[in-house]
Amino acid sequence: MRFTKMHGLGNDYVVLGFRESPDLSLLCEGESEPINLGFDFGGLSVKLCDRHFGVGADGLIAVLPSKTADLRMRIFNIDGSEAEMCGNGIRCAVRYYIENLMPSDSKPSGDEDIALRVETGAGIKKVVAARVNDVVGMLTVNMGAPTLDPPLIPVAALSVRAIDIPVETPIGVFYATCVSMGNPHAVIFMDEDVNSVDVCGIGPAIETHKLFPRKTNVEFVNVISPSNLKMRVWERGVGETLACGTGACATLVAAHLTDRASRNAVLHLSGGDLHIEWAQSGEVMMTGPSVTVFTGKIDID
Repeated sequence: MRFTKMHGLGNDYVVLGFRESPDLSLLCEGESEPINLGFDFGGLSVKLCDRHFGVGADGLIAVLPSKTADLRMRIFNIDGSEAEMCGNGIRCAVRYYIENLMPSDSKPSGDEDIALRVETGAGIKKVVAARVNDVVGMLTVNMGAPTLDPPLIPVAALSVRAIDIPVETPIGVFYATCVSMGNPHAVIFMDEDVNSVDVCGIGPAIETHKLFPRKTNVEFVNVISPSNLKMRVWERGVGETLACGTGACATLVAAHLTDRASRNAVLHLSGGDLHIEWAQSGEVMMTGPSVTVFTGKIDID
């Protein structure tokens, strides 16, 4: 199988591209979830993302044709679970599509930006790819409006916004502001420098807490200034990663809701910086890079 290794600020993926879809998921009568009759992307993700016996990555991205958008992205965590959305992943998927799958007669000439619509598990997202010397540069993703209604994030047993709610764990009590950017996030603002926080100890305790029926991603954040935030991320189904695009968006929203930051800020993650803006229209805009590391072939059973 041919693959491409890509990353967005160190959040790395094995990317597979398909001109025809191997995805034969069907929603059958009487079933609440699609039944997958085709490719086992989840099982493939576990194999390929293993850093000792596979390619090694935080997750697997399948770039597929779409009936409703320019392309479809499906993203799978290292444990085989499927995520609804990924901010770093969508930038990688779009760059891969432009460079490998986009029909040549659809590409604008020169350095004109390319605007695409991407079908994801969290709906259709609009992405604009800037180009310099005909090479894809920074990508801006319209991540849509955040979800703040607790049952829709979801956060259990709350009917009002989940702002600075106590989360009791064996390690201690942590106060989380919860936001969904198509996937759930619990944002925790820290006085302690996040570089010294036990992310790998606290993260799993909050991810699997009973307050979060679909588990949650967890962000640990220092407010440097209203326009600069430093954060580390514990990703649901993955572990600590160097960056998380949806997490950066959720963090800015949470910081603004709690009067800790403006609507426009630079988020400093372990793998680099993202520029996030929560527009007055309600939509969150994320701008950042994507990088192709290498391509290759791997034998799979």
